[in-house]
Amino acid sequence: MDLFDPSALLRRLSTRLKMRHLLLLLQIQQHKSLTRVAEHMASTQPAITNALAELEGMFGGPLFDRSVRGMAPTELGKVVLERAGAMVHDLRHLVRDIETQTAGYGGHLHIGITPFISGQILSSAIQQTRLDGDQQLTVTIHEGTSDQLLAQLSEHALDLVIGRASSGVNQTNIRFEVLYRQQPRLIASRRLAAQLGRVRLDWRKMVDLDWILGAPNTPMREQVAAIFLGAGIAPPVPVVESYSAKLIGEMIAANERAISIVPADIAEELVRVVGVAIVPYSIDWTLSPIALFMRSDGLPRKAEQLFANALHASCQKICAGFSS
Repeated sequence: MDLFDPSALLRRLSTRLKMRHLLLLLQIQQHKSLTRVAEHMASTQPAITNALAELEGMFGGPLFDRSVRGMAPTELGKVVLERAGAMVHDLRHLVRDIETQTAGYGGHLHIGITPFISGQILSSAIQQTRLDGDQQLTVTIHEGTSDQLLAQLSEHALDLVIGRASSGVNQTNIRFEVLYRQQPRLIASRRLAAQLGRVRLDWRKMVDLDWILGAPNTPMREQVAAIFLGAGIAPPVPVVESYSAKLIGEMIAANERAISIVPADIAEELVRVVGVAIVPYSIDWTLSPIALFMRSDGLPRKAEQLFANALHASCQKICAGFSS
C-alpha cells in the first residue's frame, strides 16, 4: 500500500484522527520532550510514545526528529503542525461562536490591530455591526506588531487583522484590501504648537526639542527618520519611545518642549482625548496604507464579511476629514 496515496491518507485521517491527537502534537512541539509532555498531560511516557507512533502511522512518516537537544518537527511534521494549530484555534472559536449565539448575538470575531490605528474608525465599524438587527457581533481586540498579528491570522488565532500594507508582508494564504492612507501631522502642547505656528518650519531647530516617538524599527519611525535625513539632518534621539499613541499624546500634553509626528487620524484623536494641538505645518511622507488582512484559503465567514463592509463604510465616512 502506498502510504502517501491521497485517497488512502484521507480515509485514514477521516476515520482515525481525533482532536486529542492534534493537541498531543502541539504539546510535543511546545515541550520538545515526551517525558515533559507525559507530565503535562498526566499520562505516561510509554502511552505518549505509542500515541505518537500511531499518529506517524496515520500520516505515513516521522513527524519529529529526536536529538540530544530535544524533539524538532520534520518537514512533514511542520506541515501537520501548522494545520493542527489552525484546527485547534478553529475549535476554540467554534465554542466562542456557540456561546455568543446562545447569548443572542450573531457571532464573535478576533481582530488584530497594529499600533496607530484610528480608534474612531474601529469603534464606528464595530458599532455598525451592532445595528444590523439579528447580525450583532461581539469582538475581541488583539494588539501587536504586523508580523505577530499576521502570523496569528495564518494560524487561525485571529479572524481579521487591521495593519499596514507593505511589500514585506508575507502574503501566503493572506489577502488584503487597502482601507485608507495616513497623512503626517506634527503635534505638540497647545502653547508650543502656537509658538511654532508663528514661524517657518526649520528642522534644524526642531531636532533639539524633546521628541516622543513610536517604537524603533517600525515603518513610522523609518518615515520620521527619512524626513530629517531628507533635510540633511541626523534624526532626533527620542526621550521616550512607545507603542501607545495615547501615552505619546499624554506626555506631549504635559511637556512644553515635547513634540511628535503621528498620522493625521491619530493626531485628531489625541486633540480630543488628551488636549494636544496640531502644528499647522505641511509634511510629506510615503507611509504604506492601512489595510484589512484576511485569509485567502477559504470563503470568509458571514461575520467577517459583515465587519469588513462596516469597516469600509466607516473609512469612507471618517477618513475624508483626516486628509483635509
